[in-house]
Amino acid sequence: MKALKSMRLHIGVFGCTNVGKSAFVNRITGQEVSIVSDIAGTTTDVVEKSMELLPVGPVTFLDTAGIDDNSELGSLRIEKTKKIINRTDIGVIICDYNGFDSYDIEIANMLNALQIPYLIVVNKNDLKKISDEKLSELQKFTQNILITSVKDDKNIIFEFKNLLIKLLPEDFVNPPQIAGDLIPDKSSVVLVIPLDKEAPKGRIILPQVQTLRDLLDSNCMSYVVKESELKDALDNLKTPPALVITDSQAFKQVSEIVPDNIPLTSFSILFARLKGDLQAFVEGAKAIDKLHDKSKVLILESCTHHAIEDDIGRVKIPALLRKKTRKDLIIENYSGHDFPDISEYSLIIHCGACMTNRREVLSRILIANKNGVPITNYGITISYCLGILPRAVKIFQ
Repeated sequence: MKALKSMRLHIGVFGCTNVGKSAFVNRITGQEVSIVSDIAGTTTDVVEKSMELLPVGPVTFLDTAGIDDNSELGSLRIEKTKKIINRTDIGVIICDYNGFDSYDIEIANMLNALQIPYLIVVNKNDLKKISDEKLSELQKFTQNILITSVKDDKNIIFEFKNLLIKLLPEDFVNPPQIAGDLIPDKSSVVLVIPLDKEAPKGRIILPQVQTLRDLLDSNCMSYVVKESELKDALDNLKTPPALVITDSQAFKQVSEIVPDNIPLTSFSILFARLKGDLQAFVEGAKAIDKLHDKSKVLILESCTHHAIEDDIGRVKIPALLRKKTRKDLIIENYSGHDFPDISEYSLIIHCGACMTNRREVLSRILIANKNGVPITNYGITISYCLGILPRAVKIFQ
């Protein structure tokens, strides 16, 4: 079975027009994924290609448009290229024997600002060798430089992999667990999964599936129930479970049923730790008490979906915030990978991020911190508004 896109290593490929970005992606993937041409600006949008790159593992290449694109739509393409950086785990900046120009330097600075590792590929070595002077200039940015010819270098894939392995993020080399590391081996865990309007017909949502698999991998015994059967399930167990995990929307009802001596958290809070920075999100939630009339709150979703009548991001969380603060808040929703201008917001509330990678969430946290805007997530917001956040995060302490 293919690895989830959100769990793959995202490799962003950047550079000016006609330096061989698309040819590089095609060569590494072994497929004609991107159109290759001598005409500058051939790649007009981001092209994604997922593959197994042994021994690295599951990866997704993001082939971007040239950052010096002077065509009619060039500015829009450049802006989209820059936004891809937020999703990038490792960057690849491709240039030729001319070295970096101002566009390449801008990309390198953006990668540095978001603490994203990157390497430089100097292409077209078959046409002309890069001078020692220009190579020295590149080495001021990074020592991870591959001088090659995408066209005919037989060792390019091997050499690229070697550099890539050196830059792999720790959480990719040793993937964090969702819940299995929080409890002893062979523990029993109760998962509370409401079958409400947001539950897809005939199945359960992705974070619940991933959590269940993580517990199975950790040799735990999982009991899956609806909130209406929770009390009976607890009564039927010979010993209390080591942990109860609930959908955030059932937090209040579940917290009233589960005794205080049994640890309780939510799927969304588990994913706050897995995909982002749990402590940053907990600190961000404190800003809820500082909101006032006309404060702007941004509810940020990683994916686009059809909003239902009782949507968590558009209905439930706004209602909880207004009830908690008793303020006339301005609440706006934004969906997708793009990150809007956040300067006017007093608080950002991020979704559980089940459909995006950790790098994108961490990039958003860094951008929020840089702009002085508190950021938290769905599950932590819900538990904070209900007054049960200390209990919900106690097992992580």
